[in-house]
Amino acid sequence: MFMRFFTELREAKVPVTLKEYLMLMEALDKSVIDRSVDDFYYLSRAALVKDEKNLDRFDQVFGHVFKGLEKLELLGNADIPAEWLKRISDQFLTEEEKAQIEAMGGFDKLMEAIAERMRQQQEEEGDGDGKGQGKNGRGPTGDSPFGANGYHPEGIRIGQDKGRHGKAIKVWDKREYKNLDDSVELGTRNIKVALRRLRKWVRDGADEELDMDGTIQGTAEKGYLDIKLRPERRNKISVLIFFDIGGSMDSHIKVCEELFSAARTEFKNMEFYYFHNCLYESLWKDNRRRHTEKISTWDVLHKFSTDYKVIFVGDATMSPYEITYPGGSVEHWNEEAGAIWMDRVGQIFESVVWLNPTAERHWDYTPSIEVMRQLVGDRMFPLTLEGLEKAMKELAR
Repeated sequence: MFMRFFTELREAKVPVTLKEYLMLMEALDKSVIDRSVDDFYYLSRAALVKDEKNLDRFDQVFGHVFKGLEKLELLGNADIPAEWLKRISDQFLTEEEKAQIEAMGGFDKLMEAIAERMRQQQEEEGDGDGKGQGKNGRGPTGDSPFGANGYHPEGIRIGQDKGRHGKAIKVWDKREYKNLDDSVELGTRNIKVALRRLRKWVRDGADEELDMDGTIQGTAEKGYLDIKLRPERRNKISVLIFFDIGGSMDSHIKVCEELFSAARTEFKNMEFYYFHNCLYESLWKDNRRRHTEKISTWDVLHKFSTDYKVIFVGDATMSPYEITYPGGSVEHWNEEAGAIWMDRVGQIFESVVWLNPTAERHWDYTPSIEVMRQLVGDRMFPLTLEGLEKAMKELAR
């Protein structure tokens, strides 16, 4: 079974190695955990998953091999240790409920019955006879052992995020890391995960962190306690972010807010400015005063050192004339084309990327996206976990 677990992880594109598998087997041999499914889940996840984006795939494979989370048709052959079920029953069921379970044949019969019930519900779905769902206690409501909202001392919950009675023995399809998959749009927590790829740790500032190795060595050499301090490690990366605001970007406000919040947390040395559609001769910091408190783009480009990592965030959706011609802006008369300003950014700063919240499959239908993509040297990436990770790797070069 464990070898099957390893091979199915590989088939699911979870990059596990034989060394990691042997380390897991060694941990089991030395009994570092109790013999329970839950403990084994956390141990195997810690040993085999090296990247957060693979957590959901790991959960699916683990569920298939050990729990039957995804492939319920294999439920009858699921290898669920009897002692695990016994421990669960001892912990959560009353003596009266345990007696009812024994009278009905125990957990083995229950597992066989639920597999049969799943097949029946698939066949009878929509019939309205009370077996698939109904008020007679044989489906998701009532006193059936099957379903999510019914009550029974042997209850097993299939799907849904909670039951009404808290007596469920097994949650077959619980997966907590769906939004960490590298093909989905970002949320706050996985934005932070991706941004952490862009780090360069240095020790600077005042000596305020205990140097344990230095203290031990100094104490050993001098024969008395010799406390050594050192500068704290800090992320040296400096980031300059330009956010497109207004117009078609209104539909992407949520993800931009999440990106901004995550970036403020991950990058202590970060500056940001707003623009609309394309970079022109002025920027702003406060959208409520965008027309009265403008900042010269030229001054901004020469304010920061060339080693700043520059990130543009926008959908690049506009008329191509707004990029390529003087006077193309829809808000004012720009003396110089936006393309000229974008070229200046590339000449001043060493690392520039563009993050596009529009799904990549739609880019070919918008000419302005292709124009902007060329202006940033083909360094435009979608706002997915995979896209953001690629952008961070590009900036880290």
